[in-house]
Amino acid sequence: MRRRITLAAAALVTTSALLLTACTGSPSGETTTSAGPADSSATLRVGLVLEPSNLDIRHTSGAALEQVLIGNVYEGLVSRSQDNEVENALATDHTVSDDGLTYTFTLAQGVAFHSGDPLTVDDVVSSFTQVKDDETIIGHADFANVAGIAADGADKVVVTLTTPDQNFLFNLTGPAGLVVKAGDTTDLKTAENGTGPFTLTRWNQGDSLELARNDAYWGEPAGVASVVLQYIPDFTAGVNAALDGSLDVLTAVDPTLAPQLDGAQGFSLTTGKTTDKATLAFNNKKAPLDDKRVREALRLAINHDDLVTAVGAGQTLYGPIPELDPGYEDLSGTISYDPERAKELLAEAGAENLELTLTIPSFYGTTVPQVLVSDFEAVGVDLTVDAVEFSTWLQDVYTNRDYDLSFVLHVEPRDFGNFANPDYYFGYDNPDVQKLYQEALATVDPDESADLLAQAAKIVSEDSAADWLYNGATITAVQSTVSGFPVDSINSRIDLAGVTVSK
Repeated sequence: MRRRITLAAAALVTTSALLLTACTGSPSGETTTSAGPADSSATLRVGLVLEPSNLDIRHTSGAALEQVLIGNVYEGLVSRSQDNEVENALATDHTVSDDGLTYTFTLAQGVAFHSGDPLTVDDVVSSFTQVKDDETIIGHADFANVAGIAADGADKVVVTLTTPDQNFLFNLTGPAGLVVKAGDTTDLKTAENGTGPFTLTRWNQGDSLELARNDAYWGEPAGVASVVLQYIPDFTAGVNAALDGSLDVLTAVDPTLAPQLDGAQGFSLTTGKTTDKATLAFNNKKAPLDDKRVREALRLAINHDDLVTAVGAGQTLYGPIPELDPGYEDLSGTISYDPERAKELLAEAGAENLELTLTIPSFYGTTVPQVLVSDFEAVGVDLTVDAVEFSTWLQDVYTNRDYDLSFVLHVEPRDFGNFANPDYYFGYDNPDVQKLYQEALATVDPDESADLLAQAAKIVSEDSAADWLYNGATITAVQSTVSGFPVDSINSRIDLAGVTVSK
């Protein structure tokens, strides 16, 4: 079964939030101030870090695609807000039966694809059926519980499930829920045929992606005539491009470089919330990390507050569910910074003078490894850092489970299920957690589901199944002429339609 791996691809977008010094910025929300009336003929120039390898969002995983294509070029029946709430999109209404098995969507009228073809219920049925039947399509696993997909008249689509799934609607806000034209022959690797407020006009590979306002859009028209998404993988080069007037917005600003932009050349900084979980993974199936006392000792050895200060952006996170996800609970009470207790536990476990290796993708830099090496040394643990290419990390850690400790950002929202999957690379196997997670998915009451997730998350933290070093934040530099640029969750989605540039 195919599963999305966006944990480190999207992490490249947010590497800037992983480095050294702290900076200040406006709180989460949305940039709303501009210098004058909006210019509907303007071009918005946005600096990004990670360029997609191709544009086929149905067959290619990664936040680089979702970040710019979903909601802008392609749409689904539902979408999600910056705070991860589900909202209607191509559906004007949706209902869920009391037993949680039947989802009925009412389609918006007057919707057309960029080719000019009208959207019909057949397009939705075809799109969803392909996801259900084709293992190569991203989101196939999200349709595992789908029993039927059918049209109900000319404006309704009915999806039935075999069992309730609390995450099903949310999953439809991702690639699995995108609607494409039935029978379309567009080469999606280099072109598109969506329904969104922007069309793709040019992809200059290695440089930029250009979008144009869809003047035939069925909804509210985009606020700018065009958008140039400039890919600048070097953080210093990105800051220079902003300062020389080449950009209106720079995303993923390196905290060490942020002071250069704060208040300079009309730029201000925003700091946004994310679901990025900076996860120190323990190989729970490998000695001595199969001993809870050893895992707990490693967590007790880490000064999380100092680590967040060193990183420069984000907040402490002591459990597997971040603030933006259902089931979040402050779990700081489950662990503390206590090197002496860490030494006692290591002694009890017979793990004194322990030698471990941390495998980390090299693009994450040295700040986190340096902090961990120092903190672990203080309790008698010798940590060797093995910085590798991402392809090597995928092979050795993710696929072969050949590691002691590992560090990556897990960026996907609502991915707690990884700790309920004993076959995931964490190797964590707790039947109580698995049972609570399945109950959380099966209940039709979202509050009950969140409570069950919170219970499961607390067990995972108390078991020290991993350590969550911090919940990442993203820093964005926005010109004073720009209004409406999103602040939160932009590592995975950037809604460009509501952005304006003043004259």
